[in-house]
Amino acid sequence: MSDLYKKNIIIGMTGSIACYKVADLIKILIEKEAIVTIVMTKSSKNFITKTTMETLSGKDVIDDESWNISDNGINHINLTRKADLIIIVPSTANFIAKISNGIADDFLSTMCLARNCQLFIAPAMNKEMWNNPSTQRNIKQLILDNIKIIGPSYGKQACGEIGYGKLAEIEEISDEIISFFQPKLLKNKKILITAGPTIEPIDPIRFISNKSSGKMGYSIAKAAYEFGADVTLVTGPTNLKIPTNIKTYNVVTAVDMYQSVMRNIADIDVFISVAAVSDWKVLNYQNNKIKKNNTNNIPKIILDYNPDILYEVAKIKNKPFCVGFAAETENLKDYAYKKLIQKNIDLIIANIATDVMNSDKAKLMLIDSSEILDLPNSNKIEAARQVMKEISKKLKQ
Repeated sequence: MSDLYKKNIIIGMTGSIACYKVADLIKILIEKEAIVTIVMTKSSKNFITKTTMETLSGKDVIDDESWNISDNGINHINLTRKADLIIIVPSTANFIAKISNGIADDFLSTMCLARNCQLFIAPAMNKEMWNNPSTQRNIKQLILDNIKIIGPSYGKQACGEIGYGKLAEIEEISDEIISFFQPKLLKNKKILITAGPTIEPIDPIRFISNKSSGKMGYSIAKAAYEFGADVTLVTGPTNLKIPTNIKTYNVVTAVDMYQSVMRNIADIDVFISVAAVSDWKVLNYQNNKIKKNNTNNIPKIILDYNPDILYEVAKIKNKPFCVGFAAETENLKDYAYKKLIQKNIDLIIANIATDVMNSDKAKLMLIDSSEILDLPNSNKIEAARQVMKEISKKLKQ
């Protein structure tokens, strides 16, 4: 079953050049089996046609002209009674002002005022309009009214100016929609997660690292966020997009990661060590590139142990619930259980390293002191959600 199976989502569109981006959002939502209804203001139709939106959604678009000829003129009420979520994307400064002040002078604003479901707003406007004190007052009021604001993002705008006001990335918007429908099993929990590899430099060009892509750690962070947790991510170098809705610290070496974790560990409820941390660091780092010569003198690299981040966190007085990952190539269950005991942690998640690295799928085994649970092979976000569900159960025990 897809993430948004049979969820009724209303997309409201207002007059912005960013209207064309909504086409991609509709495609994503429909691919995830949502039922999408489009409501367009008069000004939004100056930027993209009603026919385009009807073709993409497979349903008639509702606008001011069709308002009074359907459902005896009370479609603004009836439509919201079937809706699971309303999202205004893009939302202009003018529409934000309307909603924050309870103004209902067209179908979309009237429908929002009559709603009995959650409302999301994704602003899109010039940077000066966004920074205007009146807009900021209106945004604060919307937040007080339990309306979720997605974005805006920073960047070059259609007018050529640079600043905050761009529509949030469509992927971010779709992620927030999916997150809304996930159970908030970890609400009010603070979770710190490490992800990705670490890099141990030999000289300015060469380094020691591993094949970790960071996908599992990022999926765990995403699932924790979806479940309502306050998430902090400490990540080594990856090619993955940094989550915009998660507090993220970028590090390079294992020592960097250790220091970042220890700076942020206070008041954390759950620590999940997903990162593939290098066991060793180079003691004799060379400031210049090591030159190859014609002799048989192969450079000697002197190694020393890196700090064991998970072990150190597990030693803290009043430690958080500690979760480790064991990526092995053999004797998976035995090695994972040994790590659980040696590090004095609460849960270990084991997998065969060669099966999961750089893959979008994962088959995980969850081991604690009392049970072993095999999770089915699935894509990493589904696997991550299963992990977070199991952690939420254990936190209640």
